[in-house]
Amino acid sequence: MSGSPEILALLKSDPLYVFALSSEAGNAFNEHHVLITGIGKVNAAIELTKSISVKKPSLIINLGSAGSPVYSHGQVVCCTKFIQRDMDVRGLGFRKYETPLSGLEPVLEYGISFPGLQEGICGTGDSFEMAHAGTDYNVIDMEAYSLALIARKEQVPFLCLKYISDGADDTAAGDWSVQVHNAAAAFKQILTR
Repeated sequence: MSGSPEILALLKSDPLYVFALSSEAGNAFNEHHVLITGIGKVNAAIELTKSISVKKPSLIINLGSAGSPVYSHGQVVCCTKFIQRDMDVRGLGFRKYETPLSGLEPVLEYGISFPGLQEGICGTGDSFEMAHAGTDYNVIDMEAYSLALIARKEQVPFLCLKYISDGADDTAAGDWSVQVHNAAAAFKQILTR
């Protein structure tokens, strides 16, 4: 699904805005249906699954902070491809990032493009990455893969925007704690323009 008229219609429907932390949402989305999942893939999967079972949203919008060695601090990137960066079962003959016996490719391609934003590949894992050196993904978070997979299985359109808070390097923790509070205003500006 591409951006433009389709996404405008979906944004005007009844989307579910999904954040890991309330600090990423701030007060900018109080008038919307917001879900705060908590940090990590398991929390994200549990909370989104429960929310979908109560009311199937027309669109799932994951907004959150992320690290990147490629994009600048403060930049918002639209992720349409997702990797489970901590899935590594190569010792049993599976490909890197492949979930064994799932029938899924290592790179999950599911997401809406957003006009005017660069697209990234999001590597999701249950660790705060502070020494990223790979090239398989250029945005690093802790929830998006799980959310994208559930949205795909439930056939709900998925939009994932990540606010780059740090460089996934040795200064990531300090940068994240300063930058995370700027995410809500950046998301609000993009989604209402």
